[in-house]
Amino acid sequence: MNYGQSIPGTGVSPLTATFDYGATLRYLYSLTDLEKSPGVVYSPSRFNLERMGRLVSALGHPESAFATVHVAGTKGKGSTAAMIASVLRAAGHKTGLYTSPHLHTFRERIMVDGIPIAQADLAALVSELEPTVSSMGDDQPSTFEVATALAFLHFSRQGVELAVLEVGLGGRLDATNVVTPLLSVITSLSLDHTAVLGDTLTLIAREKAGIIKPGGMVVSSPQPPEALKVIHEVCEQRGARLYLVGREWRWQGTSSDVTGQSFTCESRLAWPPEATGKDSPVEPRTYHDLWIPLLGEHQLINACTALAAVEALRFHGILITSEAIEEGLRQVHWPGRLQVLSREPTVVVDGAHNRESAALLLRSLQQLFRCRDLYLILGASRDKDIPGIVGELAPAGKAIIATRSRHPRAAAPEVIAVEASRYCSRVSVSSDVATALAAAKAMAKTPDLICVAGSLFLVAEAIQAVTGVEGEGY
Repeated sequence: MNYGQSIPGTGVSPLTATFDYGATLRYLYSLTDLEKSPGVVYSPSRFNLERMGRLVSALGHPESAFATVHVAGTKGKGSTAAMIASVLRAAGHKTGLYTSPHLHTFRERIMVDGIPIAQADLAALVSELEPTVSSMGDDQPSTFEVATALAFLHFSRQGVELAVLEVGLGGRLDATNVVTPLLSVITSLSLDHTAVLGDTLTLIAREKAGIIKPGGMVVSSPQPPEALKVIHEVCEQRGARLYLVGREWRWQGTSSDVTGQSFTCESRLAWPPEATGKDSPVEPRTYHDLWIPLLGEHQLINACTALAAVEALRFHGILITSEAIEEGLRQVHWPGRLQVLSREPTVVVDGAHNRESAALLLRSLQQLFRCRDLYLILGASRDKDIPGIVGELAPAGKAIIATRSRHPRAAAPEVIAVEASRYCSRVSVSSDVATALAAAKAMAKTPDLICVAGSLFLVAEAIQAVTGVEGEGY
């Protein structure tokens, strides 16, 4: 983009005007938005750290103004990042959280102490950043790269001490990987984005392990053997210390209901003096009666991983009390994941978007809800494993409504309906989520359960339809 030209789709000239919030969004989405492009070719021209490196260098390296915890993974990375940030905030640290995608507003992606960036602040930062982006000529950064730079700028300006950064895609070549974190966290790995990251766990683990830094520290959730082998190899090659949930940390669920679940988490490590600030080692600790307002056994793994991460920060002199851990986990807010929206009939939404997460969702529904019949509203992005997602969920459905979100990557509902018809005789198609919900409620009785799943974009629109919260779109 040359100086003096209007920014496409905004009507704003970078020489003569600043952005209002509407123009800010139009500008961000006018850039190359890989989130809207299914089957993106994993090429150096699109995925590389050189462009992001030039961008943060031109901005004076705002990412160096605060310490970071970097979180990658296939499943649970957002939940784990949110829990880590909530604990750090409860411990009194000014905390940034950068995640993607958003549910209702782009501002959710960039939070400080649980508060999304203000419209005016985002617009002001984009006005400031645009000339730098424009000066990069034909090698313009993507929407995600610019969003990452905006998060770095906002965190630095707000005096953030610790920022938790969720990887957008993969890890090795992700825009967030320009940081040198205190700690790298890898949550559960499975097959997803196979067209981009590879179609084996070995290839996917190699990309995710790209966030591991020489001499760094790594906390990993339990992994399939094929993925864990890669993580071990990368840690050995880079001289990084690996702490594994399921080995150094153990968890046990104690009770659960539709509001949340309690659990115990045991650390099996005796922390050395340099990690405690004391003269002698601290013996392993057991945390009793922890509670999270998130449902599903998989969230206990995420919570244990988050606890392991904040404990590992001891090696950097960041000592988190048991009280802060308990309070931070209790107060975590991460909607759209096994979230109950209404009752009679119960309406639940979940962003399960691959085969493994769909299987976990069904198991959680069967464990948590005593319902008569299950009515499924399914939609997915075109680049996802639609046969896998539908194959896990559809056999349990009394009736299935295939639909789509407004997101450009959404698959046609007819595609989902064809797959669902293999398992269920009552399959219909609705043009949008609100219509699908109305149809499901017309069929379901009070003891029944309605579940909306297959895509976070679908979940966002379901939340908006049920609660009335407004969404900005994509």
